[in-house]
Amino acid sequence: MAKLTFLGAVEGVTGSAYLLEAGGAKVLLDCGLYQGRREDEKENEESFAFDVQALDCVVLSHAHLDHSGRLPKLTAEGFTGPIYMTSPTCELLEVMLKDAASLQQRDVEWENKRRRRAGKDEIEPLYTLEDVEETLTQCVGYGYGQRRSITDDIDVCFRDAGHILGSSIVELFITERGAQKKLVFSGDLGNSCAALLEDPEVVESADVLLLESTYGDRNHRPMAETLDEFERIVEEASENGGNILIPSFAVGRTQEIIFRLGELYQKGKLRQQAVYLDSPMAIAVTEIYHRYQDVYNAKDARTINRGRSTSLHSFLPVLRYSTTTAESMALNRIESGAIFIAGSGMCTGGRIRHHFKHNIWKKNAHVIIVGYQAVGTPGRALVDGAKVFRIGGDEISVRAKIHTIGGFSAHASQSQLFDWLGNLAASRPRLYLVHGESEAKSAFREFLAEQGWAAEVPGKGEVITF
Repeated sequence: MAKLTFLGAVEGVTGSAYLLEAGGAKVLLDCGLYQGRREDEKENEESFAFDVQALDCVVLSHAHLDHSGRLPKLTAEGFTGPIYMTSPTCELLEVMLKDAASLQQRDVEWENKRRRRAGKDEIEPLYTLEDVEETLTQCVGYGYGQRRSITDDIDVCFRDAGHILGSSIVELFITERGAQKKLVFSGDLGNSCAALLEDPEVVESADVLLLESTYGDRNHRPMAETLDEFERIVEEASENGGNILIPSFAVGRTQEIIFRLGELYQKGKLRQQAVYLDSPMAIAVTEIYHRYQDVYNAKDARTINRGRSTSLHSFLPVLRYSTTTAESMALNRIESGAIFIAGSGMCTGGRIRHHFKHNIWKKNAHVIIVGYQAVGTPGRALVDGAKVFRIGGDEISVRAKIHTIGGFSAHASQSQLFDWLGNLAASRPRLYLVHGESEAKSAFREFLAEQGWAAEVPGKGEVITF
């Protein structure tokens, strides 16, 4: 019997991790960071709930840190085996993990200054750049649709999840005593209305299915309405002279926003003088997207080519890259007519907070929230109507107009999740809902029950056999 332990992304949307034990082998599926509230992030410091050195390998669904961010910690604690993923994920992972390590090092240095003044013991970062470098040597990239053996009794095949570049639906084929069982992990399924990437690939059979439920309780606005609203906000900002601030995740969301702004530019509807991508990580990721244009969906690839463009950058000619700190600070002198895209996506850090400090108190400024905002994050506070934004010891009055545009989500909505699940109706897998807030999972479970599907909501540490 194969055994699966639910270790993370079962009581929320972060910390993705599941341990598969079968045929004498141990395979870890994802190894993500806990993100959001301080008490959630504290879990990153806890020891792994398994013998790290006994792991045979890791299988990674995609590069987002809530799925990959503890891999260097795993390496630092003695894991030496291979980490399997898609080839684009290998490239994205290098950018994301190095950035994560740098941010941790910076945060620890500031914290230790405070601790030294208070006479307290100093702390260590979760992992270092050296740990990241070692982790990257363990990464093995495959293409979509290639079934590969990863242990004597387990094969893996990655299917396109359409969530971010390289994201995958993971199929694990387990052979024990001559019989084969199939475990499918949806990873993060993409929004079929989103730009650039293909729709999530169809999977028709499974014995056990782990299905994400981030938006299990709702459907997204129609994309046409989302784009109309986006266009109106951009036009309003150009008329009243305010800058537009877009906190955006470096991977996926940023590239979608660049594409949508490019569409407006190509139609002559973008009057802003410049769009600044003020994020070294997002710039690096955008260049990786350029190298993998072969995985773009045909419709959007044609749109880019009709603009006589060879990349997202050339599709939006007013796009400017801001890489250095000095370049970023120079943007403070721009009073109007600009769009700033910067991280972090939930406003927990990064250069977007710097731009908030200089703009969010202005009545003619606009903040466009284009991504999911976890409970407890500054971005969620803005969505919920916060009147004050705290940056360090400063309290900045929020006078800018805050716009929340949910249709840009890179996650499948309730109806899209259900449609994808319908392809598995004939095999009727044991269904487990993961990667969702409790309200979303409960609502999705009830919805599925009404449609004739029995779904379980596992708890942290819960073990199943199959």
